[in-house]
Amino acid sequence: MTDEPKDDASGRLFFQSSIFHGTRLPRRPRVSGATIQEPARSVPVFRDCDVLVVGGGPSGTAAAIAAARAGADVVLLECANHLGGLSTGGLVVWIDRMTDWSGHPVIQGMATALLDRLPRDAVAGPPRGLWGSADEATAAYWRERTAAFHGIVAWSPTVDPEHLKLASQEMVLESKVHLVLHALGSIPTMDGNRVTGAIFETKEGRMAIRAAVTIDCTGDGDIFHRAGAASENDADRQDIHSCINTAWMFGGVDMPHWIAFKTGRKDAFSAFMERGRAACDGLFERPFVSWRDDVALFMGPRLAGYSGVDVEDRTEVEVRSRRLMFQHLAVYRAHAPGFQNAFPMLSAPQLGVRHSRRLIGVGRVTRSDWPSGAVRADEIGVSPSLSPKFPNISVPYGCLVPAAIDGLLVAGRAISCDATSHSFLREIPQCWMTGQAAGAAAAMAVAQNVAPRGVSIGRVQHELHRQGAFLRMGAAVSA
Repeated sequence: MTDEPKDDASGRLFFQSSIFHGTRLPRRPRVSGATIQEPARSVPVFRDCDVLVVGGGPSGTAAAIAAARAGADVVLLECANHLGGLSTGGLVVWIDRMTDWSGHPVIQGMATALLDRLPRDAVAGPPRGLWGSADEATAAYWRERTAAFHGIVAWSPTVDPEHLKLASQEMVLESKVHLVLHALGSIPTMDGNRVTGAIFETKEGRMAIRAAVTIDCTGDGDIFHRAGAASENDADRQDIHSCINTAWMFGGVDMPHWIAFKTGRKDAFSAFMERGRAACDGLFERPFVSWRDDVALFMGPRLAGYSGVDVEDRTEVEVRSRRLMFQHLAVYRAHAPGFQNAFPMLSAPQLGVRHSRRLIGVGRVTRSDWPSGAVRADEIGVSPSLSPKFPNISVPYGCLVPAAIDGLLVAGRAISCDATSHSFLREIPQCWMTGQAAGAAAAMAVAQNVAPRGVSIGRVQHELHRQGAFLRMGAAVSA
């Protein structure tokens, strides 16, 4: 989820928004240098499969379905009790732009199929006829409803996370994927530099799955990192993409009343925000619309200086965010038009990490690629750019392929790119897109009996086109 894109003088920081530092909570020191020795033990094999997908967020859900639809025997491991990751458990129910600046839907395929499964009252956003509209009044209306940027209306819907959980689950099961919930994929199994599956933790204990191809959809690159693949972590600390937060929702609100106050009484709105900052030690956020007018979405103050792969940092963000949720509730109930009857509906079960590790892959998307809009020969997806001054971005297959590890693909927000390109390649639609590509490629690699890096790009593109993905190349490629 992002705020209005704004280019800066450096060409790097495209999203300037409120980020918060604040006073860190006290911690007990860790024991330094001490270790224990685990005894060697046998780990039972739970299953053998063609494709193992670790992580059931947007990318993992799409990867599992795509691989199964391409003919592979697939296992999907998810540590939570549901699918969807940040788009459901993280309450990132504002699905970012799926159309380009002309209004053409460029992220399609699995993304479209999932959204089309939702009931009409579980999705809110501009009708198709308005996508790409630059009418000033229309764009102003949809800007306040998270669906217009740079004065242009986009297909950027808000969705009911519970319906998206169900749609994701049912599409996975209908595709004959073996779904395993409450299963934390923790360590890859290796044969030299080749990943051969993964060990996962359950209430039953440790178990293993052996797979011809494994897809890391953990978001934080847990599998590729433990397999020894190289990664980067250089997000700018002044950029919201380095921040972490726990989102929440308030029910019983009147969002049209709030929007009228925010847009029609600018001085009063500014005074309200100052009051909130004073009450919350500066850590104060405004709400976003959701799929319902009586539910407000708060992404929570974006907390800077924390790592998404540090267990104590993650714990502290949860503690601080939950306290802030109730501090916000008191201020909004007392002083915000439309919030007099607000109640705490839900805090996100999943932490909102934007950036942790990024794969160093065979290929990558970089800031220098944006102006040309060149179509990569190995294009597996197309992303909208961050600004109308840039053309669409071609996403190459090489972004999913580790530079030196075999038997493994990576999809979702950990793919290979620079920090600035990560600001949009991490979004939910792009995760659906790269997940679908990884799943199709994994199935093709199994069918061809080759390593993922050696798969026929033409066959992958053909399969993606068959599954409804939007590509500028490959539509006419013969299987």
